[in-house]
Amino acid sequence: MTLISIVGLVFLLIFLILIIVYATGDRKLSLTNFREIKAFSQLQRAVGFSVEAGARLHLSIGRGKVIGPESAIALLSLRMLERISRFTAASDRPTVASAGEGAWVVLSQDTMRTTAQANDVQFNPAMGRLTGLTPFAYAAGALDIALNEEVGTNILVGNFGGEVALITEAGERAGSMNIAGTDSVPGQAILFAATHEPLVGEEVFAGGAYMEAGPSHTASLRAQDILRWVLIAIIIIGAILKLVGIL
Repeated sequence: MTLISIVGLVFLLIFLILIIVYATGDRKLSLTNFREIKAFSQLQRAVGFSVEAGARLHLSIGRGKVIGPESAIALLSLRMLERISRFTAASDRPTVASAGEGAWVVLSQDTMRTTAQANDVQFNPAMGRLTGLTPFAYAAGALDIALNEEVGTNILVGNFGGEVALITEAGERAGSMNIAGTDSVPGQAILFAATHEPLVGEEVFAGGAYMEAGPSHTASLRAQDILRWVLIAIIIIGAILKLVGIL
């Protein structure tokens, strides 16, 4: 095992320990000390508006594979879908979810079925849709939802490529708000320019905490902050040691 692998493993173990400590040590973790992320503030208002005015929410999970690094953001998107569906299940126009991978469609349908049962309302499987298996087929199906189903807000959280520009442009034409974030660097560049409220960099992974999905998400966010400062300190110390000739 290389030195880099050992260091990475140590950081992972520290991260897991911090999450466990924060999640079990204080069941009332809050976001009081976290900075405001405007996209999540807008999303919370959009959820309320959806229930009051009957404007549909459209959450798109993207095209990431279930087995692969892109699954992390898709799982986060499902957690956000669960929170959103919990509030909109009884709405005249419940949330619709789209994806470009069959497994995510099944998981999104299962998520919405659970929230519908919790709200004692009938679940419609058509609210979870496979819009296409290729990038532009997926985008074509998703933009059809954005244009033709009275969507008030498009929430794009997942793995996207250049095809995401078609979805955001459709949202603009329909007069909808676009809130989006992705783990793809090309996708981030497009979304930064094409959405009302882009989630930049690691902001998208704070979604679970800001949507109050549970203490583990808030604990994860606090652990990330601590490790971020640790890494900054290591970089500064290393630079100083290099400057004085010790390294």
